[in-house]
Amino acid sequence: MFVRHFSSFKLKVFIPLNNPCFRTFERYSSCRTRKPLKSPQVVYACNIRINALARQGKLQSARKVFDEMLHRDVVSWNSMITAYWQNGYLNESKELFVSMPERTVVSWNSMIAGCVENDCIDDANLYFSTMPERNISSWNAMISGYVKHGMVEEAARLFDEMPKKNVISYTAMIDGYMEKGHVDKARSLFDRMPQKNEVSWTVMISGYVENECFDEAKDLFQKMPAKSKNVVAMTAMVVGYCKEGRVEEGRILFDRILSKDSVAYNAMISGYAQNGCSEEALKLLVEMLRMSLRPDQSSCASVLSACAALATPVAGRQTHSVVIKLGVDSNVSTCNALISMYSKCGSIFECELAFELITSPDLVSWNTIIAAFAQHGLYEKAVAFLEQMVLRGCEPDGITFLSLLSACAHAGLVSESISWFDSMMKNYKITPRPEHYACLIDILGRAGKLDKAYNIIQEMPFEADLAAWGALLAGCRAHSNVELGKLAGEKVMELGGDSSGPYIMLSNIYAEAGMWGEVTRVRGLMKEHGIRKQTAYSWTEIENKVHYFLGGDISHPRIQEIHTALKQMNLQMKFQEKVLDFSEFFFLDELEYTCN
Repeated sequence: MFVRHFSSFKLKVFIPLNNPCFRTFERYSSCRTRKPLKSPQVVYACNIRINALARQGKLQSARKVFDEMLHRDVVSWNSMITAYWQNGYLNESKELFVSMPERTVVSWNSMIAGCVENDCIDDANLYFSTMPERNISSWNAMISGYVKHGMVEEAARLFDEMPKKNVISYTAMIDGYMEKGHVDKARSLFDRMPQKNEVSWTVMISGYVENECFDEAKDLFQKMPAKSKNVVAMTAMVVGYCKEGRVEEGRILFDRILSKDSVAYNAMISGYAQNGCSEEALKLLVEMLRMSLRPDQSSCASVLSACAALATPVAGRQTHSVVIKLGVDSNVSTCNALISMYSKCGSIFECELAFELITSPDLVSWNTIIAAFAQHGLYEKAVAFLEQMVLRGCEPDGITFLSLLSACAHAGLVSESISWFDSMMKNYKITPRPEHYACLIDILGRAGKLDKAYNIIQEMPFEADLAAWGALLAGCRAHSNVELGKLAGEKVMELGGDSSGPYIMLSNIYAEAGMWGEVTRVRGLMKEHGIRKQTAYSWTEIENKVHYFLGGDISHPRIQEIHTALKQMNLQMKFQEKVLDFSEFFFLDELEYTCN
């Protein structure tokens, strides 16, 4: 009997004191009768306890409660079966299902859902095919399973066979179509729905956004009933606006969300970072943390990218501390972002430390650390990590070799760059892309091997692009080659480059050769095409504040102190016989086409 095994005190362990069932237990425990207890309240309380323990992951305790029940109903069995598969123990669910004295349609549905959740779609289909009776939930569970595993045609076949459909059936099928990019089929089904709920509208809008159909998403969002415009639908539209580069409109919609959750903040932060609004991304992260909301791994990576874009090591390290507190510092994508951030902030030692946090580096991890060493001109380190990469069974790709070529460019290693270029094709069977050719041309151009660089352009298996001709032009400018410089400059202008750099470089080539008529012609072309010299600027961070400096700008509030400091530096350098006048600034807005 139940009360023979459990005293009133022990019952308190798994039945809350404020539960009315406990008073029932106390009354029963005080009785001297030995009649087995089959009270519905007792069974109900045990079922609740099983579910509560399962949610906490305490399966052994849940099973103990189940085994010690003298009387179980079908809910008890279903609760224990569901507890097992929800925690990844599908085989135990199957064993318990087989031993059930009687099964209901809910029992069968639970097994179908468990198989789907644990990626056993064939087993789910077997249960669905053999179950004695089905309800709408049975069909919906199987359709959702097919959709989850990308089997949209099977899901559509089952949907057509359904004797009766509800809003869940339609929504699951719409989601499946959208995931496969069948936007028209999804919209047709959406329009045929007898009734729609907020989930249906949200799935349709999100599908449009994911399939780059923002205008359709916006139109549908405007038609969506006001009461259905929940945080999920509005967040989907925020993502859409950011994908379209319309960040300000995305922020306006974000501010209209009354109950912002972490997903909404994460979407807006990622949108800012992807559109170059790095400072806004950092500010929003601070606001999110003040709201006690948890950033996800994607947001952390986005904010680290923003710190990298701003080249602010202080903010980067602060974000790193947030990453550690959140416990995602060993996540591969987050560590990759950390490596990139520290590299762009000039902290190459910390790049290596971040890489060592990754237990199983993927291709992106190796490429990121090799690129970091390349950007800092550490050719030997880049090659050493390539060798480690190959030894650990990770095959390099085109990006890996682009980083190696970049390392060669920084170190001025011409023969090594040609060797790696040939190795990429012969040993790794990687077809060079335009950026590989542009990088090699840049290396040769810097070394003064302009004829060889031009020959590579002629031998390329495709038409040379703006980067290739621009790299040759930069080499001609550095080595005053008028003939090739003219050819490269004309090609760059023909390809429609809208930067002032090529025009300025070609103009300077002509000026050094004393061809002032050509200088005037190039300047006229700039004016004709509406191209202006880009204003040069630099920045530095002092005490968490970023100070910007434009060429010739005197608007900084401490400009007098800055000029005084520059004059002192200039005097000191003159005293050391390194005469270089920094008291005036003249910026030559030349654009170097490199493979960095």
